[in-house]
Amino acid sequence: MTTQETDWQTLSRTTPEVPEAVATILEYEAEAQRILTICNSCRYCEGFCAVFPAMTRRLDFLKDDVHYLANLCHNCGACLHACQYAAPHEFEVNIPRTLAQVRAKTYSEYAWPEAFGRLYDRNGLTVALATAVGLSLFLLLTVAMNGSLLHAPLAGDFYAIFPHNLLVGMFGIVFTYAAIALGVGVSRFWRGSLKSGTKASSMSGAASEAIGNVLSLKYLDGGHGEGCNEASSRYTLWRRRFHHMTFYGFLLCFAATSVATVYHYMLNWHAPYPFFSLPVALGTLGGISLIAGPAGLLWLNFKRHPDHGDQAQRGMDRGFIVLLLFVSLTGLLLLALRDTQWMGALLAIHLGFVMGLFLTMPYGKFAHGFYRSAALLKNAIEKRAPSSINLGSD
Repeated sequence: MTTQETDWQTLSRTTPEVPEAVATILEYEAEAQRILTICNSCRYCEGFCAVFPAMTRRLDFLKDDVHYLANLCHNCGACLHACQYAAPHEFEVNIPRTLAQVRAKTYSEYAWPEAFGRLYDRNGLTVALATAVGLSLFLLLTVAMNGSLLHAPLAGDFYAIFPHNLLVGMFGIVFTYAAIALGVGVSRFWRGSLKSGTKASSMSGAASEAIGNVLSLKYLDGGHGEGCNEASSRYTLWRRRFHHMTFYGFLLCFAATSVATVYHYMLNWHAPYPFFSLPVALGTLGGISLIAGPAGLLWLNFKRHPDHGDQAQRGMDRGFIVLLLFVSLTGLLLLALRDTQWMGALLAIHLGFVMGLFLTMPYGKFAHGFYRSAALLKNAIEKRAPSSINLGSD
């Protein structure tokens, strides 16, 4: 163990009465520091994933280092089954669970506004679903007050229910807020742990490597190409596949919205678009992928062994997955019934869940994609830094 006193140990010693949330993260960070020090001495798992080589570039583990390594971890579980110091050994080393506990706390630690991050940390599942349901009910009430929830078929014309400028205004505000909140959070995370030492000429190579790792979900292969551990020590690639479906399904839906924006403002082609048009085709493929991926992840979440992660996060994880499923299901149902009297009600419900997803994404499970991408870029930069730099004890 290092003789240097860590910042959380100093705070615990000098401030006996700290808030419960602060005390919890201090406890998690201290446990992570203990386990990372053991792993850094052993180094048996050095070839498993990006976490262990990044670990060996440090002589000690301060708060920012622990947060960085926690977000670099993909929670594949391979190191737990290879570890000679895992329970029932007295060291009780469990990297997946320990880093998952710290990782969840970083979402609120770096969140903006901070009060929203703390609220979501305490009641993530309730906040996410209540936000989505509340917005859906508000929009349903708006539709009812301006006519009727059931109406004569409108040939799929959404703007007959909600005017185009109103939708642009609502979602412009929500999207801008989510982008700013995520940007502030990621920038706060980025400022920690990364030290100088990389030449500007190598930055492009680092960015290319990080982008490749993000798009391929490289470290969900368990470090050996066989996949993650879910219910047992048996490897499976299904977690990686379901993540790919979710990730690329979301990108397809975003592409559909982007193409529709180009159609509307640049080509003067206004919705509704035919079923086989590019925006509808992209949205349909994305919606199907966003059902298959989250449904598979939810199935794996229920099967996963409790030692392979943090049990306390399962409510937040499942709440986010269910929210994604509702967004996809209501979107596809809206597409199928857009020429019927149910379009107005379905549109209100779908828009409510989409807005709820964007408003809560900076504080929960969705944010991990951005923090993990930043961690992968940090890792690629560090690998190009001079080997003589001690990244952990400046």
